[in-house]
Amino acid sequence: MKLLFVITSFSLFLSASAQELFSQTEPASNRAVGSIGFRVDNSIMDETYTSKKNYHLIPEIMLGISKKLMVSGDVFFSNRSDVLKYEGGSVYAKYRFLSNDAVQKHFRMAGFGRVSYNNSDIHQEEINMYGHNTGVEFGIVATQLLRKVALSSSISYLKATDNGNGNKFLYGQDKSKAVNYTLSVGKLILPKEYKGYRQTNLNLMMEFLSQVNTESGKYFVDVAPSVQFIFNSQGRLDIGYRKELRTTLLRTAPNGAFIRLEYNFFNTF
Repeated sequence: MKLLFVITSFSLFLSASAQELFSQTEPASNRAVGSIGFRVDNSIMDETYTSKKNYHLIPEIMLGISKKLMVSGDVFFSNRSDVLKYEGGSVYAKYRFLSNDAVQKHFRMAGFGRVSYNNSDIHQEEINMYGHNTGVEFGIVATQLLRKVALSSSISYLKATDNGNGNKFLYGQDKSKAVNYTLSVGKLILPKEYKGYRQTNLNLMMEFLSQVNTESGKYFVDVAPSVQFIFNSQGRLDIGYRKELRTTLLRTAPNGAFIRLEYNFFNTF
């Protein structure tokens, strides 16, 4: 009965706010307390100036420690060396420090941080702690839910260091710092009327992602539309495409498709 209560309670949460489970960013909301989630991110990116496809595989485990704190850890694999191999990993934590909740709406804010290690070659000016660079990232995120629409925005600071295996940051330590900005919009399309946790949720997402190097002033702006399915309030499938709108930064593979698979177990600890 307790497990059924937890699943039902979480399904009610999903029916109200699944549209803020964004594909490219994390909202201010946290995972269900005592839950363990398993996620696999797949990115198939078109390499600039060649016909090569860059494939990045990132499996991840996520823990809902409390209603305010969640942590996760992931491992990076890619085929940049022409074979799929391990390149590093990261640890992520998010702490929700503000919640203003009401019926079918809420406003939440959280602080987050990521520590990353990567042993691949450094091949672009863009700084990315999710599969490319060694370093740290920390920032804040705010999320507003209004019935079937969710808005979320974040700002974060990144500091890259040399990668492992002697891969130096080639662009100078003065250019190893950047600021990320994101804006995400999600809308719940189906179901039109909530009847039970076994209903499949269909959400549409549009996310804008930008970075500015604090020293050079170079930047990029991307857009990432996606479609998301929530199955049985536990499983999740995201399918989308990331497209560069404008850049002055050197980037080797900014455009491509992504697929996210996720499954959650509730009341596990």
